[in-house]
Order: sequence, then C-alpha cells, then structure tokens
Amino acid sequence: MSERRLEAGVAAGRLAPEEYASNFADLHPPFDPHEAQVAADRCYFCHDAPCVTACPTAIDIPLFIRQIATGTPDASAKTILSQNILGGMCARVCPTETLCEQACVRELAEGKPVEIGRLQRYATDHLQQRGIHPFTRAAPTGRRVAVVGAGPAGLSCAHRLAMKGHEVALLDASAKAGGLNEYGIASYKAVDGFAAAEVDWLLGIGGIELRLGQRLGEQITLAQLQADHDAVFLGMGLAGVNALGVDAANQRDAVA
Repeated sequence: MSERRLEAGVAAGRLAPEEYASNFADLHPPFDPHEAQVAADRCYFCHDAPCVTACPTAIDIPLFIRQIATGTPDASAKTILSQNILGGMCARVCPTETLCEQACVRELAEGKPVEIGRLQRYATDHLQQRGIHPFTRAAPTGRRVAVVGAGPAGLSCAHRLAMKGHEVALLDASAKAGGLNEYGIASYKAVDGFAAAEVDWLLGIGGIELRLGQRLGEQITLAQLQADHDAVFLGMGLAGVNALGVDAANQRDAVA
C-alpha cells in the first residue's frame, strides 16, 4: 500500500483483516442460556409495565421475559412474534435504550435497565435458528391479495394475511426482499445475512408467492393488480432521500 495520503481511485488495504472483522462484528453478541436467565431474573414483571407502553409494537415484555425465566424461550418467541413478526430484526436494531429500556423501572432506580433487546433476541433466535415456525395457516379463504413492497411493512402484512388463509402475491422492485432490513441496516447490527434468513423463515408460513424485480408502473400496474386480486396493499416505503441542494456542476466538482 502506498504511503501517500491521497491515492487515485479506491486504495485497498487500509485496515488489517482482523481490524475489519472486529469493526464489523456483532454489535451486541447474543446471550447464552445462563446469561439470559440472569438477565431475565432482573425483571420485576410489573403489572402496569411502562416498558410495554414505550414499545412501538406493544409487545408484552414482562410476559416474554417471564417465559425466558421459566425456561420456555420458544413460548417467549411466540409472544414476541405474535405482536411483531420481525421481532428478531427489531431486537437487533431497535433503539431500546431510548424506548423500553429507558422506561424500565430499574433504569430509574439503578441506572441499569433490564436488557430487553438482548432478551428478545435470545428468544427469537432460539426459535428461528432451528427453523421452527410457531404459526399455522387458517383454512383457505379463496381470496387473493397483492402486497407491493417486501420491506418490513409488506412482509408483516403478507405474513398476517397468509395466517388468515389468504393467498398473497408479494412484489418488490429490488433483487432481494427485506427492504430497509436488507439495504438500510448497518452490517454490524445484523451480521451473517440475518435479514435474508429472517425473510426465508417468515415465508415458511406458506401461501406467499414472492416476485422480485417487479416495479409498480413498469412491470406491474395498479389497475392490473386490482383486476387480478381481491385487495392490494401498497407498502413501498420511503425510498426518497433529501436533495443536496447544489447544482450539477458543483456536484461534479465535488466528485472530482
């Protein structure tokens, strides 16, 4: 590698392999069973738990932690996933320090909350890594629903529709499903291709046909989807970004 501070193009080798491995390792390593038991035992299992109020998806946090404490992590996972089917990814990326853990009574009393996020990951990983799907489909309804956008909203919608017995066509413009989870999450928060693995696990419910490379207005139209399906859910997300507010010439100069 050159010692020059400025190098034309992209110069590789700025960090040693072990430094890359360290920098992109799991941000919060998973609990082992003993660590999970110790962490779960710190919960007071509050009746009017403020952590539940602070959770955007209203997961019954005291219940799922109690289930871990009593040695039933798969039941704990079902409690979580019943309310938030993407609970595995949320356990990794949700800012728990400003939500449920900030509201934890132990945080107020001791400055050290129950580690709700890591406990949630322990429960969901325990189930998903063994390929167990805790939900079954209802009897077929004969209804067909198109879901446009295979990001978190579309995936969650498709899964619940499939559970209800509907047939779902899940469409996305990208080459991979997952949306924000696949393309917008820092790699050290979801290592080892977790976003794709979670999608594969979610599709295990059955009744969901994933079609990639389908952009609304190009390969598919809303009128076509309405004609072919009983309902259409649009969940394309917020793909736009803020413009820099500079003209093209200034942008070229910046790049140069």
